[in-house]
Amino acid sequence: MSSLLEGIFPPSRQNYELLLRGWQIGYPILGSLQWVIKWYGMGKTSVASRFNIPGRIAWMTMESPGFLTLLYVMKTLPQRAGVEDLPWQNRVLGGLFVIHYSYRAILFPLLQPSMSPIHIGVWALALSFQLCNALCLSSWLSAYGPTTPEAWALSSSLPQFILGIGIFYLGLSSNFFHDEELREIRRREQKRQDRIRAQQSSSSTNNKSGAAGGSGGSGVEKHYQIPQAGLFRYILYPHYLSEWIEWFGFWMAAGWGCAPARAFLVNEVFSMLPRAVNGKKWYVDKFGEDKIRGRWAVIPGVV
Repeated sequence: MSSLLEGIFPPSRQNYELLLRGWQIGYPILGSLQWVIKWYGMGKTSVASRFNIPGRIAWMTMESPGFLTLLYVMKTLPQRAGVEDLPWQNRVLGGLFVIHYSYRAILFPLLQPSMSPIHIGVWALALSFQLCNALCLSSWLSAYGPTTPEAWALSSSLPQFILGIGIFYLGLSSNFFHDEELREIRRREQKRQDRIRAQQSSSSTNNKSGAAGGSGGSGVEKHYQIPQAGLFRYILYPHYLSEWIEWFGFWMAAGWGCAPARAFLVNEVFSMLPRAVNGKKWYVDKFGEDKIRGRWAVIPGVV
């Protein structure tokens, strides 16, 4: 098994360049297919299927391999490439990636009051996204990008690096804030449904079958409303925009010549923009044009 992964995990320079080329060209094409293929088997558009995976399990197993891969490559590749000690900038950027995905892959699903099942096809595509992205970024951070103070001086000046980190944290905090607003909607609905179950249970104490539905907090039946806090007043998917801001800041800190960071941001936009535009159509169908009027999908004044 180890011989099969030799030069791939972690990648040799030749395999890194090949993977990066495919990542830059192939994934935008794949993401663009969402403009013509409306099916998306997770979240609001999740439907019953024998190929569904429970939401929390699917989310954790498709998101976690990204930061775990980065940690492994940054642990093993420098020594193989002859890099004695990585500059602090490489470690900071690797840390930012781990911070984001520690929240996204682990805390996010645990904080959700409920999660819809995820189709195995969506799970597989998300897993491939994580692995390709993490292998490209971690290889650049470990050996194939700047690995000396002199190289970093040419790649990203200290003021640019600090500003990029600030933009990253602005996007991260906005991401969490708007995620929390969506969670609060489900928490309120869960409390409302629990109260209804409790009332039904108490009114049918002589009917055991009627009382059996009172599962108190076992999950929230699908319930949607239009969020109102923060950027939700202007756009329907501010958590998408916030994530793009995060990775724009990451790219800026790494230096404009960092191809893996640029590809990550571009691929996120190609992946998420069609979902936001199609999601706005879903909101219009669900709540009516009047309720949605004045709100953009994801970028105020643009789309």
